[in-house]
Amino acid sequence: MTRNMKRGFTLVEILIVVIILGILAAIVIPQFTNASQDARRSSMTSQLQTLRSQIELFKLQHKDNLPGFSGAGGATFSETVFWDHLTTKTNSAGAAPAAGETAVGPYLQAKSKNNLVPEARATTVKVPTGALGATGLPPVDATTGYIYDFAGTGKIWAMELNKAGADVIFTE
Repeated sequence: MTRNMKRGFTLVEILIVVIILGILAAIVIPQFTNASQDARRSSMTSQLQTLRSQIELFKLQHKDNLPGFSGAGGATFSETVFWDHLTTKTNSAGAAPAAGETAVGPYLQAKSKNNLVPEARATTVKVPTGALGATGLPPVDATTGYIYDFAGTGKIWAMELNKAGADVIFTE
């Protein structure tokens, strides 16, 4: 009598393969998650460099006034005016140019979105609520996407949510 022997994998062999695949997945998946966060942070670094250089260019072309100035003597900050100054053509006084008047700008094509905070505040710009700290960073403001030192240096910082979900100043 001859026996037909069927060859195949045993249950133990299949379980070992499944366990090995699970271990590999546990190692690889977190690296992909970190890669997307790293890409968002890298993008924000680039956006901040662009914003800062365009703010400096605006200041040079507008008699040392920073974008966002409004009110008597230009001492008041307005978020709407800030984005208008950077995304539209203006004259040297920061207003819409009259016919035949020299226009400068726009400095940005559109409002710069901070992709490190919720969408609802991605383009929100506020001035610091207190003085800059010893580190040179402004106080955290959990209601905004950007913090803009309008009364001082003209520097702009981005907010971000850390891994715990708390708001912190983005440091590039």
